[in-house]
Amino acid sequence: MTQITDRGPVVGAEAQQVDLARGYSAQQQRQLHRMSPRRRAGLALQHVVLAALSLLWLGPVVLIVSTSLKTTQDVRVNPFGLFSSFSLENFSKAWVGGQFNDYVLNSILLTLPSTALILVLSTMGGYAFARLPFPGRSVAFYTVILGLLVPFFAFMIPLYFQLRSMGLLDTLVGVDLVLTVTGLPFGVFFMRAFFLDLPVELEQSARVDGASEWQIFWRVMLPLVRSGISALGVFSFIQTWNNFLVPVLYLPGGELRPLTTGLFTFISGRQVDIGPLAAACIITMVPVVAVFLVMQRQVAQGFISGAVKG
Repeated sequence: MTQITDRGPVVGAEAQQVDLARGYSAQQQRQLHRMSPRRRAGLALQHVVLAALSLLWLGPVVLIVSTSLKTTQDVRVNPFGLFSSFSLENFSKAWVGGQFNDYVLNSILLTLPSTALILVLSTMGGYAFARLPFPGRSVAFYTVILGLLVPFFAFMIPLYFQLRSMGLLDTLVGVDLVLTVTGLPFGVFFMRAFFLDLPVELEQSARVDGASEWQIFWRVMLPLVRSGISALGVFSFIQTWNNFLVPVLYLPGGELRPLTTGLFTFISGRQVDIGPLAAACIITMVPVVAVFLVMQRQVAQGFISGAVKG
């Protein structure tokens, strides 16, 4: 009997939500019927434009996927035919002939450490600039943000000689540090917006309970900005994975180059075979697309919250 009486308010609330949803849907339908023909035509035109833009973006992607799954003969005879044959020989040629197994490992060793460093340092820096009063905080913050205004081309040559003098040229550690430093200004700026919006009463009550500054950061504040951390992590992962210029400049030996530069090496100095090239592009894109599809909800929540809070 207790369970039945406890379910009463829940069932009533669910029924109320259903009624509200039906009422809201009915209200939308009435508003749609009240629209003028000109308004309806404008709304239909918007949908047509969005559909055309979607097809314009998806067209090359579908063509690349179709080409990568064709046989070599079919690619030459019918290059624009979609999924006219099925074969994995292009992926085999790209993976073995282009040595993409080494490139994938190098991309992982460059992307994961730099993304982790960006997340840790940006979260701690954003918290410090948002919640900790210390002398020169504004000057230090705007100095960090200056990294968003200075283009990488302005200091890439001096940085080359500096890495060479430090013995970090043509090493994964050196490139990881460069990728981390170039991603920090945006990360600090992004995370600071989240920490600024948190109520002051949270840390005040934690201090009254005897929590240290680290405990306030780790146990109170950090769980409240998970959406921002997820969004920043995905953004940093994509930026680092797709980075082409930094590995080209600071990995001149070629043995430690990632997928982006490996794709460039795969098509240079030889006759271009469209099938394996399309397969190589798919191999390069799959990790980024997979990460985004898995984390797309967190990314959307994080960037929307950051836009509102900033």
